[in-house]
Amino acid sequence: MPKDDADTLAMVQARVAKKDPEAINDLGLDYCYGTHGLQKDASKAFELWTEAAELGSIDALFHLGVAYYNGEGVQQDMAKAAEFYTKAAMQGHVQARHNLGIVEKRKGNIIRSVRHWMISAKMGHKDSVDKRMFMVGGFATKAQYAEALKGYQDAVEEMKSPDRDEAAKLLGY
Repeated sequence: MPKDDADTLAMVQARVAKKDPEAINDLGLDYCYGTHGLQKDASKAFELWTEAAELGSIDALFHLGVAYYNGEGVQQDMAKAAEFYTKAAMQGHVQARHNLGIVEKRKGNIIRSVRHWMISAKMGHKDSVDKRMFMVGGFATKAQYAEALKGYQDAVEEMKSPDRDEAAKLLGY
């Protein structure tokens, strides 16, 4: 384990030099939030996420979607946000799937938003079973909500393991 921010950054940068897409994504997060001694730089974060996505990072695709959605480091563009969320969701990124539901809701496509939330709930995404959000304008039925809730509970149960419990304890979750 690294002893301080400098050690952490050195470890990440060593992996970045070897073109590790997840390390490049992580360095983008460091620039985005100004962690590990780096100054916040949304443009640099966007640049790093673009590189990481080209190298295959699903998380970087998601972060590019967030950047376009919020207009951080790039001009706000909902169509581009949806495009990157879709790419990440198609590769199994749960939060990207959930965010697609939000994008569709903003566009007025309530039925599509509910479909996205059904999928992400069944993948174990807690926010996707928020009853207030899920039953938007009455377009989701109680049966759909019950199905999403059951899917969420099943996913959470499948993910339980002694190793995960121990890791959560060590990380303070």
